Amino acid sequence: MKVEIINQPYSGEFKERIYDIESPWNSQSWTWIKFTDENMSETVGQFRGFPKEVKYSESRNEIIVLTSDYVFRLNASDLNLIETESQPQYQDLEVSPDGIFFFHNYYEIEKMNNSLSDLTEIQSPFKMDDIRFKNWNGKILEFECEEFTNWSRNEIMELDTTEWKIKIKTPHNNV
Repeated sequence: MKVEIINQPYSGEFKERIYDIESPWNSQSWTWIKFTDENMSETVGQFRGFPKEVKYSESRNEIIVLTSDYVFRLNASDLNLIETESQPQYQDLEVSPDGIFFFHNYYEIEKMNNSLSDLTEIQSPFKMDDIRFKNWNGKILEFECEEFTNWSRNEIMELDTTEWKIKIKTPHNNV
């Protein structure tokens, strides 16, 4: 399964599904996700909220769509909703090589266990701020962050998704 954020397609260009949840708090923004299955069949999902990220977990056979308004968790086989969470504080989403979804909200990284309401915060060596996921090196995700209330301290960090531990990539030598 390939998943990607796309621009609004022309009407009738793809098989389409709308994922909307009625709420007075909804924004007027929409996100379009193109799902391409192993048979190269394409479906576009229209999701409420400004686009942030979409990830597919092969081992879980699930997709998570993160927008400004909601987190949508879908079954990848039929694209049906499993669950949603409204008004998410999450800024980004990743999936580990083992298929585990995790999020950050600028200050913490949380991995999803069995549902969107069952998350575990990953402990960091210091209180983080302005987390920015960067790149993968095997099962280790490199990311940048600043220390909360000490914004002059900018660190490159590593999240080991085997042990689920965060460490500073290159500690500074304070002499």
